[in-house]
Amino acid sequence: MFGLGFPELAVIVVVAILIFGPKKIPELGSALGKTLRGFKEELKDNHDETNKEEDQEQV
Repeated sequence: MFGLGFPELAVIVVVAILIFGPKKIPELGSALGKTLRGFKEELKDNHDETNKEEDQEQV
């Protein structure tokens, strides 16, 4: 994963826990997931609209 090994990931996790605290980490993960889901839906909608416009131009 991005060229990171287990030791690097362990250090990142420990630093994240020290900065945010163990109770805040799930909330951050949830917020990040919702943001990525919304971004993915917008990209899909934009792609669908682009395809519709191309189809109309060809007719």
